[in-house]
Amino acid sequence: MFAKLLIANRGEIAVRVARTARRMGIATVAVYSDADRNSMHVRMADEAFRIGPAPATESYLKAHEIIDVALRSGAEAIHPGYGFLSENPDFAEAVTRAGLVFIGPPAAAIRAMGHKDRARMLMQAAGVPVVPGYNGEDQDAARLESEARRIGFPVLIKPIAGGGGKGMHSVERPQDFSEALQRAHLEAASVFGDRRVLLERFLAKARHIEIQVFADSHGNTIHLFERDCSLQRRHQKVIEEAPAPGMSAELRAAMGKAAVEAAKAVGYVGAGTVEFIVDASAGLSNQHFYFMEMNTRLQVEHPVTEMITGLDLVEWQLRVANGEALPKAQGDVTISGHAIEARLYAEDPARAFQPQVGRLSRLEFPAGEGLRFDAGVEEGDAITPFYDPMIAKLVAHAPTRAAALQRLAAALAKAQIAGCRTNVVFLNRLLRDPGFSVGEVDTGFIERNIGHLLKGGKPPPEAVAAAMLYASGHLTRSAGSSPFDTLTNFRLWRGEARSVEFLVDGAPLSAALDHIGGTEFELDGPDQPLRFSLLGADDNTLRLMFDGRVAPLTYFHNGNFLAVGLSGAIHEFAAVETAAAHAGEDAGGDMVIAPMPGLVTAVSVKPGDPVEKGDAVAVTEAMKMAFTLRAPRTGKIAAIRVAVGDQVEEGAVIAVLEDADA
Repeated sequence: MFAKLLIANRGEIAVRVARTARRMGIATVAVYSDADRNSMHVRMADEAFRIGPAPATESYLKAHEIIDVALRSGAEAIHPGYGFLSENPDFAEAVTRAGLVFIGPPAAAIRAMGHKDRARMLMQAAGVPVVPGYNGEDQDAARLESEARRIGFPVLIKPIAGGGGKGMHSVERPQDFSEALQRAHLEAASVFGDRRVLLERFLAKARHIEIQVFADSHGNTIHLFERDCSLQRRHQKVIEEAPAPGMSAELRAAMGKAAVEAAKAVGYVGAGTVEFIVDASAGLSNQHFYFMEMNTRLQVEHPVTEMITGLDLVEWQLRVANGEALPKAQGDVTISGHAIEARLYAEDPARAFQPQVGRLSRLEFPAGEGLRFDAGVEEGDAITPFYDPMIAKLVAHAPTRAAALQRLAAALAKAQIAGCRTNVVFLNRLLRDPGFSVGEVDTGFIERNIGHLLKGGKPPPEAVAAAMLYASGHLTRSAGSSPFDTLTNFRLWRGEARSVEFLVDGAPLSAALDHIGGTEFELDGPDQPLRFSLLGADDNTLRLMFDGRVAPLTYFHNGNFLAVGLSGAIHEFAAVETAAAHAGEDAGGDMVIAPMPGLVTAVSVKPGDPVEKGDAVAVTEAMKMAFTLRAPRTGKIAAIRVAVGDQVEEGAVIAVLEDADA
């Protein structure tokens, strides 16, 4: 076995590979860009080398620099992870020429599957079913439109190069084809440097089911069953699970056999994934699955396969690359239980899933049986605008699908993430959706249900009570500049009930809390008044009693937002300033608020300075863009809550105004 391994990647997958290498006694070498010099994968490696500035084109995509580091460090092999250079046949060849071992398939196999049109032809020749379509050399617009009409609408336009759903367009009507084709050509040329496309029949009710394959250099090829990746948004996977809901033994055997034949057709060695599209309009049937593409690397979602098989796929990769035979034969691999993975991203679902940046001031996941959290960041690390904004992969394993769903939803409800907005509430709602819960999934599921997934409805009174206790100062909180931290003037005696207005999914929700005495409170919420008792609380959990019923809740404050977990569901409350900001509402408000997480790069005023409406107060930078924050009205600066260099959260108070004569 190799004594030293270079990991040509970053983030979660670099950490994942390093953990297996460490367990196997293999020393690891990390590479890093300037943006990653203090990152988790660098900290846990035995050695680390700088390879360039933050942009990937100047660092993680510099093949010659990475190979040079491997040679200088004495590494014997290179693991490319996924993304970056993992499916670059030229890189694989260069690694081999340098006398190193590439932890992946032969360059010829990568090249054969790297272009969708060639892959389709290879699969057809191997007897693997493919989606009806067109993948000819003639790329004339008139020919493509004619082929689209022959296939029948709706059709899918796909770039022949690349992957990840980029540049793909579904076209419902013939009259929209020409415009969609032009967009597809432009995007394909921009992203992949190749404007050519292929056409496929678009399956209106489709399941995305992929088969994990493994092959060694001794002629053995097996599959490790399927993963269902049907829950997607804009062709990007959101939830993955194994085994696939509703999968029959017959269909599993047929798809597994087809995937193995696909791997053998290109002389495959190592870990790979054969992706199929399944026509689920009449339920799963072994007569209606089609080859889509092959990913010649380890997949992001490989943990669900590991959970149901009990295998370490990275260890298998290393052993196969070292010339060993596969550790198991097909008949020795079995399925145990069900596993579901959710991808936790730094993104704001309410703003079209816009990527977010920020420093993770809190990052904590609950521990427990059947739970796995693969992350490439730790508390204190920064999410930067340079790379994929994934924070972690959360995986739950249980004897049944229902139990795995419940376990994962409950874990999400207890996760504590602060420093940037995330999709955790969106994921929680998705896992608890009644349709998804019974396995009614297809690739259009999220788009059809996006309304209620983004707006979960009115929160229960228990969650409102928890939010009111927090906002009124009865629960532990930290000082800061968010609206939650600036709520003041609460009195702890009867007759001074405090009213607070929240935003829940963008809709206003008003409530009042009256402290009756001791541990007794009365909530005047969106429904009828409700009395309850506060039985106990610590930093992030509390127990309330309503009419003799005890409700355990979790809560976590992230800037302008408070997340309350109850019975596995998450309810999120945004604070609305009801004192100074609302008093000056007609004049434009008294607060200068950060519109999104970012870095404060300039502060142009100080306390006591007069300002006119529209005057620049500060500048923040996020996602490579500068935002000038301006005075909402004429007055003078009462307070500045930030300094240059501060990383602020969305909704943070930058400055407070007062009347000029105050």
